Amino acid sequence: MIVVTGAILSLFIITIFIPVISRIFKENAGKFLAILPLSIFAYLTSYIPKVCIASQVQTYHILNSWFPALGINFSLYLDGLSLIFSLLITGIGTLIVIYGSGYLHGHQYLTRFYIYLFLFMASMLGVVLAGNLITIFIFWELTSFTSYLLIGFKNESEESRWAALQALLVTGLGGLALLAGFVLIGTVSGTFEITELLNNGDVIRSSGFYLPILLLILGGAFTKSAQLPFHFWLVGAMQAPTPVSAYLHSATMVKAGVYLLARMHPLLGNTGEWHYIVTFVGVATMLIGALQALPQVDLKKLLAYTTISALGTLTMLLGFGTTMAIKAAMVYLIVHSLYKGALFMVAGAVDHETGTRDVQILGGLVKAMPMTAIAAGLAALSMSGFPPLLGFISKELLYEANLYIETAPLLITIAGIAANVANVTVAAMVGICPFICSKDQIPATTHKTPATLWTGPLVLAFSGLILGLFPDFIAFPLISSSVTAIQAEQHIVHLKLWHGVNVVFLLSVLTLILGIALYFARTFLRRNRERFRFLSPITPTALFKKGLDALLSFANLQTRLLQNGYLRYYLITIILSVTTLILIQILRLCGLDFSEFRFDVTFYELILVLLMVGATFLALSTRSRITAVIALGVVGYGVATIFILFGAPDLAITQFLIETLTVILFLLVVYHLPSFTKISSRMTRFRDFIVSASVGVVMTILVLSTHYLQLADSVSNYFNENCLKMAHGRNIVNVILVDFRAFDTMGEITVLSIAAIGVFAILKIRTKQKDN
Repeated sequence: MIVVTGAILSLFIITIFIPVISRIFKENAGKFLAILPLSIFAYLTSYIPKVCIASQVQTYHILNSWFPALGINFSLYLDGLSLIFSLLITGIGTLIVIYGSGYLHGHQYLTRFYIYLFLFMASMLGVVLAGNLITIFIFWELTSFTSYLLIGFKNESEESRWAALQALLVTGLGGLALLAGFVLIGTVSGTFEITELLNNGDVIRSSGFYLPILLLILGGAFTKSAQLPFHFWLVGAMQAPTPVSAYLHSATMVKAGVYLLARMHPLLGNTGEWHYIVTFVGVATMLIGALQALPQVDLKKLLAYTTISALGTLTMLLGFGTTMAIKAAMVYLIVHSLYKGALFMVAGAVDHETGTRDVQILGGLVKAMPMTAIAAGLAALSMSGFPPLLGFISKELLYEANLYIETAPLLITIAGIAANVANVTVAAMVGICPFICSKDQIPATTHKTPATLWTGPLVLAFSGLILGLFPDFIAFPLISSSVTAIQAEQHIVHLKLWHGVNVVFLLSVLTLILGIALYFARTFLRRNRERFRFLSPITPTALFKKGLDALLSFANLQTRLLQNGYLRYYLITIILSVTTLILIQILRLCGLDFSEFRFDVTFYELILVLLMVGATFLALSTRSRITAVIALGVVGYGVATIFILFGAPDLAITQFLIETLTVILFLLVVYHLPSFTKISSRMTRFRDFIVSASVGVVMTILVLSTHYLQLADSVSNYFNENCLKMAHGRNIVNVILVDFRAFDTMGEITVLSIAAIGVFAILKIRTKQKDN
């Protein structure tokens, strides 16, 4: 497993050297870079005997106690489920790197494309191999970030930038929900390690937090795998270059949500909530994607909507939770990755050579692009479910799972037939018609199609054919182990191409007949598409945009209110917020009853207080700076007098000295300054008075509340008892300053000394300047 760790790291590390590799190998850089994912693919196949045949789950802890306080480890976990995804990621990734080198040949940002692609590949591989929930989340978010870079690759296009942002926001929001769900799982089970969690499924399902956990995890999975109502971001992501679309929407990013559902099935599955929510969302997404695909005329949009439908099918099967459904899901996972990857690359090759993706224009390309036509035909037949391709086996498994489900088998079977009929129609529109249909004017190809553009789709298409002829090649090692991992119990799967004439076979034939008939009615569907334009304002895409605009408008309003550029408003906001919080805390802790306060005030104390209050108002209302300074001095002297009245002559002397010095310094400074000018309105001054009075009242309450709020033993007794005994002094204040708090005093002396040195240096500089 240490080599698997190195494989993930190598995909990250190589991005540092890609610019150098591109300069050295130039147009062959893509072929050279493809060696790395191909090597990882080959190495992962060596785990098939251990993981799939011997059923030995491989684990490896890279960093034990990565964050020990949180119980987070950096660990890897390789079982049948993660192995099948890893093989798809690296295998198809190899072909995409080669294909991208031809599709983007001569592009100024080709090197950047390689970097983004390898970062995404490494992140996706980390998701399926991570053995800790928090590690899964880290790689999960990396896939969102790197897919943002890939979708927005054509950064000069506003549509590409918007599509990238839309995908990032939707999947990022789902990522936050996923993190919350993982945290709850860790809280309930006491661990984030997958190896330990797989044994705690009953604990989580019986917890009172089960439903919140389920909804949060499903939120993360549904946003990533474009399930209703979050499916709209995937169609927008078609703005990305075709190699990106082929990779993200066949084997990787959109399948991350499917992987998460499969991985969480032993923990959260086998409940009514899981069954009904996951199944309903899957069926709805399957039908919506299929129906929206039919009127499209753009090759990539046709494939995008059928991808949504396929993801809904996978989600539906995982929602069923039966062994037959899980087996059908794993086979369909491979089938869809093979034919959809091939067809996306075919669409890109056609666009690259003809300059258009409009199926209404394309036709007769078989002579100009024979190898591409072969790949397109095989992939289309697999998508349609024609024997002897693997797609035929997958379709029969799907119908068998639908027929034997306990909940509404007839309705679900009809829904499955409807979706597959649309798949047959789209397969003909994408993989057959552009090459054999006759057109009045055939788009001309400017040059011979390079091998890099047809090698990938041809490999994937022939893989579907070979695996259809020899299905047991993947049945026992890969499908069996993945079903075992999802169901958490041993299962042996066998696949056969032919089961005889039965109900499932008849449904497959019916699907093909209806799909071909619908293909010839496609023009009628496109003409009637305009009738549904009135629904465009309430589509998920439109609602998302309106919601985002509303959020930005609210942010602008909040900014205008809180970040208005005036310091006085910032201070008022801070002061009132802090004052309010202090008052709430005082009332919560103390439960103050003002009737308990006793005001034993003597006549001279009252006179002194009134004098200080009068001086305060005089300082606020006078227009003379000198009068204001003298009034503040009166307040200070009043405070010093209070110290004398309450037996603190040393503090009083200090206060008298400070006040005298302060008044003198202020008078020297402000003597030559003009009088105050009233530059604020009466309402402004009244507002400032209310704010100041509020702060004063709260501070007064805070001081008074200390009489009733005793959080710890008073230190007064300690100083009284130990002042003479430990410090050999009778003046408690002096002893505190020079003994008990000697370091504080030393710090204050140090600060004053440094300030004095600074003043002295400034004066010396000024003296030298005068001498010069």
